[in-house]
Amino acid sequence: MTDRTANPRPVDGKAMPRFGGLATFMRLPVAEDPAGLDIALVGVPWDGGTTNRAGARHGPRAVRDMSSLIRRVHPVSRIAPYDLCRVADAGDCPVNPIDLMDTLDRIHAFYDRLHGAGVVPLSVGGDHLVSLPILRAIAKDGPVGMVHFDAHCDTTDSYFGGYRYTHGTPFRRAVEEGLLDPARTVQIGIRGSTYGDDDWQFSYDSGMRVIAIEEYFEMGVDAVIAEARRVVGDGPTYVSFDVDALDPVYAPGTGTPEVGGFSTFEAQRMIRGLSGLDLVGGDVVEVAPPFDPSGNTALVGANMLFEILCVLAEATAGRRG
Repeated sequence: MTDRTANPRPVDGKAMPRFGGLATFMRLPVAEDPAGLDIALVGVPWDGGTTNRAGARHGPRAVRDMSSLIRRVHPVSRIAPYDLCRVADAGDCPVNPIDLMDTLDRIHAFYDRLHGAGVVPLSVGGDHLVSLPILRAIAKDGPVGMVHFDAHCDTTDSYFGGYRYTHGTPFRRAVEEGLLDPARTVQIGIRGSTYGDDDWQFSYDSGMRVIAIEEYFEMGVDAVIAEARRVVGDGPTYVSFDVDALDPVYAPGTGTPEVGGFSTFEAQRMIRGLSGLDLVGGDVVEVAPPFDPSGNTALVGANMLFEILCVLAEATAGRRG
């Protein structure tokens, strides 16, 4: 069994100021070789699937910087993820900023290597299309369920006369490719104007549980957590958090903001409510720093990353026994 006393640890802010040292996710060491890790934190600096306001390619670097503000132990659950698992910053996935299809292949290959090494990925995008090649790697042995926080379903068929790969299409493609089980998928926070009545019809027709923002507020956080747990059940589950799920007062730095969303505290509660599920990976996407010079959206992204890390470490350690 791996010696947990040798687990990588974040740099201690009482030994090195948090504004000092190299910027890595959670101030963890960089691991170029994933061998021996339980969880890899990965940046995917790419937004070639964006259809309007680009900028999420700069998300990983900004989230790394803001993650220096996060300490080691969760304040509510008391989960200490670095005691439970070997976690490190695995760097940035290779991407091609001028070729979308080549980038999908590069991301798939990178995550296939992690999956082959038995490493659970937790990623920072990048636009939401990056979730598709990640799922191609971790769900190649069978479809996974998903808890999806977003203002948009991201199950549109195509854009611009039949182009099928954008940040608005990843989960339709994932269902079609047999990567995502729609009956075990819940989408939380859906809202905003659409181009037509059928923009998100695929989510409903395929059997996804769509919780629009009006229903979310009618149900309340505890009931939404219970519903999400019911939908995904005991099977392997992916967590995808698009920061535009939040009201833009909390996360203005994103490509497609939609007013009327939930708060950061509500988001934290919902992620904490996933404790005990069989979580096999996750991502935080669509942080676009150019639209928020204050850095607050990147700080929000770093905190959501830590929330997911805690429940993911708990699940990973549980599978390890």
